[in-house]
Amino acid sequence: MISSERMAQVDANAAALGVPRKQLMESSGNAVAREVRAVADPGARVAVVTGRGNNGGDGFVAVRFLDDYDTSVHLLGREETIATDIARENWAALRRGDYATETVTDSRAFELPECDVVVDAMLGTGVTGALREPEATAAERINESDATVVAVDVPSGVDANTGDADGTAVEADRVVTFHDRKPGLDSLDAEVAVADIGVPAAAERFVGPGDMLPVRQGSGADDARVYVVGGGPYTGAPALAAQAALRAGANLSFVAAPGPVAPQIQGYAEDLIVQSYEGERLDPEQVPDLVDTAESYDDVVVLGPGLGNADETLEAAERFLAEFSGRAVVDADALPVVPEVETDATLVCTPNRKELAKMGGPEVESADALADRADEIEAFAAELGHVVVAKAEDDVISDGERTRVSKAGTSGMTVGGTGDTLAGATAGLFAAHDAFESACMATYANGRAAELLDEERHDGLLASDLLDALPRAIWGDDDA
Repeated sequence: MISSERMAQVDANAAALGVPRKQLMESSGNAVAREVRAVADPGARVAVVTGRGNNGGDGFVAVRFLDDYDTSVHLLGREETIATDIARENWAALRRGDYATETVTDSRAFELPECDVVVDAMLGTGVTGALREPEATAAERINESDATVVAVDVPSGVDANTGDADGTAVEADRVVTFHDRKPGLDSLDAEVAVADIGVPAAAERFVGPGDMLPVRQGSGADDARVYVVGGGPYTGAPALAAQAALRAGANLSFVAAPGPVAPQIQGYAEDLIVQSYEGERLDPEQVPDLVDTAESYDDVVVLGPGLGNADETLEAAERFLAEFSGRAVVDADALPVVPEVETDATLVCTPNRKELAKMGGPEVESADALADRADEIEAFAAELGHVVVAKAEDDVISDGERTRVSKAGTSGMTVGGTGDTLAGATAGLFAAHDAFESACMATYANGRAAELLDEERHDGLLASDLLDALPRAIWGDDDA
């Protein structure tokens, strides 16, 4: 099963892998034509009712594979309003090929011709809600017909995820859906065929630009605050994480750090808000106040960067997670305590391969072998009960049920601090998305930021360089 939202992401990832939507449309249209041939013999009358998007484009393509049928195409709307280039190209091919076509600009005048088969190619999986005109009237005409109705991907007016219809919807006899079955189709009284249209398996397995679609659609939180609990022996790590959170969309980024190093952390960037506490390192006495602050403001916490591994610090990290019930990214020095603690918090854990082994995960001999152990990492994430981002040459992201691999990045990312920018970016995205989505998006964005800088930096990349490139990697303004 695949949701309509995930299918849109996979389509975009396929394009990034070199299989463009135009190529998939050709396969989709061919699949529709096969379904028509399954219900009607050559010479039968086939009316293809299309919308102005890519679902309509699938219908346009199908007609070219039905030359031994009596076809007619009925475009709902003016041809100049066809929404995508590839649908427009396929409409133009029909016009130049002298196929029987018409445009329906007044739904009141639309009459479905006498036919044996109707192809519903009006609206696809990305459209929800009640049908508007002219699609509403067209759906009524289709439902009044005695013809066999073949729907493209999903019957128009039906929510592909739920199977619900808000008002009039096409009553299909058969549905040909693409790549994988959509959840809402199970509730329909229709025969459903799933057509393999050549989407590479990697488009689902590998994190790609399609996974950034939720970010591009502006689904950020109104008040996204990130609270980095870090610093002590080290100061750069919490500063990098906090700045990366801002680059990933956080409105405010706070750092809670020991008093002696707080001024140094503040000195890295005027955008940070640094709150100091007594002592030279985190210890259990500071935990109640830190938890209270984080939960009072519904902050996304980053726990670990630069904390050090003193016994009292690890005890404090364990106590923090035991008492905290919000969202947190756990990185670096705080990771070893996660398997031992019972917490109500929702965690994303970001270990490198050595930290993964210390947590009880699989021991991976080299950075380039991590992706080969993805099944074991998935089993470990399931046992842990949290999202795991195992960092290496190829990163593995798993919530114990879903597992993806991010191949984005460059050899220059072996430099110290890139894990801190990943932790911060994850937290910035975590304010608006669930744990697994945030981890996938941040992992891809962190690697993609390095790729954008590769011509300038090569193996001279610094983790701080990623900060300026992160917004382009996340919001897609990289001309890629």
